[in-house]
Amino acid sequence: MQNFLELYGEAALTAVGFFWKAGWAFILGYFISAMIQSFIPKKKLTRHMGEANLKSVSLSTIFGAASSSCSFAALAAARSLVKKGAHFIAAVAFMFASTNLVIELGILILIFLGWEFLAAEIIGGLVLITISSIIIKFTYPDEWLENAREKVKEEGPKIKEDFDWKKRIKSKKGWRMVGNSFVSEWKMVWEEILIGFTIAGFVAVFVPTEFWNKIFLIELSGSLPGWLIALENAMVAPFVAALTFIGSMGNIPLATVLNTNGVLFAGIMGFIYSDLMVPPLVAVNAKYYSKKVAFYIAVVMYISIVLTALILNGLFSVFGIVPESNRVVTEVAQFKIDYTFYFNIFFVLLAGWLIYLKKRFIKMHSEDVSEMDMEGDTSFKRTIAYLFIAILIVGLLVNFLI
Repeated sequence: MQNFLELYGEAALTAVGFFWKAGWAFILGYFISAMIQSFIPKKKLTRHMGEANLKSVSLSTIFGAASSSCSFAALAAARSLVKKGAHFIAAVAFMFASTNLVIELGILILIFLGWEFLAAEIIGGLVLITISSIIIKFTYPDEWLENAREKVKEEGPKIKEDFDWKKRIKSKKGWRMVGNSFVSEWKMVWEEILIGFTIAGFVAVFVPTEFWNKIFLIELSGSLPGWLIALENAMVAPFVAALTFIGSMGNIPLATVLNTNGVLFAGIMGFIYSDLMVPPLVAVNAKYYSKKVAFYIAVVMYISIVLTALILNGLFSVFGIVPESNRVVTEVAQFKIDYTFYFNIFFVLLAGWLIYLKKRFIKMHSEDVSEMDMEGDTSFKRTIAYLFIAILIVGLLVNFLI
């Protein structure tokens, strides 16, 4: 019992350490994201996304990279693009870009895994979009997707997106909209981040290295060909990600845990890219388009993720630059007076200013509505999030009392 309580306290402290290390990065990332969403008119982009060509996919990628990293918001935004006439290839490209190429995710990967993994994430994100676009182009189920488009047109919300960005960026209303978007982003993702970081902290402490060795065949690295283990890692990683129920921002600490325990580069990248494969997100796509289309999108994503992880592994191996992070969980999650401490203080003050702008926006422009609607099982997630908060508080008390 004593040993369990010690591990429990250590796990809670590790999870909170993850929050501490990434706090300023979240605020910075969502601040930039809020400015992009408030000051870049989307109408000029969406009118060019209706064809299955390079221009359409490129614009969708840029649009996605400039959007939210919240997985549920990415799906809702993609539905809006489909409603406005975007091709499904463009919609899938947008979803991948908005959860893999956004600024806040890049900052988090840099902190937890290092710049090599950040470079791999960017290169792989573009490869991922290319592969998924090719797969959809050659397997396009016309009847399914046209029926899905009609369903979206009937059920989807109306979105007001046309404005003069030069006037907006100079106005008080424009910056109040930034505050509104910033707070709205946090309302969408805080449960996901909390759940993900807490799970990562407890997995790091309670799950032994032997468990990961068996799942990812690490213990057989001397007897099996490297390419076979890389293939297994890439194929298994999306299922591990799906079982965690964690979205894009919440799975980076757990990716660090996998890296610390010796999971191959292909497995780690496959895990990171699989944030859109979790069951709640597949269920949302089924609600938006139909079960058949949701399953089709999930299969396309899985194949694309596995192929991308293998291509990255092969490409980086050829050039001898396979990233091997020297970041271990105990180092990432530690508390000390360094740049993280000062950055957290500064960005907490910035967050306070943005919250003030949000309140001013509500008071002065209560008639405005959010530009993106987001759907998900928020009541269930919120209940789980509150439970995890209680678990963390009890764990911290146990850690300091023992």
